[in-house]
Amino acid sequence: MTNTHLNRLKNLGEVEQAVMDYIWSHGPTTAEACREGIAHSRPMKDSTVRTVLRRLEEKGYVNHEIDGRTFIYRASDERQNVAVRAVKGIIDRFCGGSAEELVLGMVDNAVLNRKQLEGLARKIAESERSASERTVGNKTRKLRTES
Repeated sequence: MTNTHLNRLKNLGEVEQAVMDYIWSHGPTTAEACREGIAHSRPMKDSTVRTVLRRLEEKGYVNHEIDGRTFIYRASDERQNVAVRAVKGIIDRFCGGSAEELVLGMVDNAVLNRKQLEGLARKIAESERSASERTVGNKTRKLRTES
């Protein structure tokens, strides 16, 4: 059973977040391994972790395979991709779709410091260089195939 409703994921509760953090950190897991893995910070009954995993699957965060009688759960997507979609949702809802407005608000409220901003500027410059190189490479290939 695979759930592909990844575009608009529902928010995670605190316990769901703990389970997802475990799955993202440890990879595919059984309910029992997950329960044992987070028991030090969040003790749960076996039935509780199974319910949480089922809800996470309904929400599109995990899917499972069956190995014999054991369900093996895995994240439907990488943590960073889920985070990007969550931030995109915030940008759309609270910033009128403007990522610039979000970043400016983070700067104005001291969420981002100078070092982080410099890192972002470097990443943007690298991305622009890569895009420019891809464009030049595509034009060169196109000219070769036309000759």
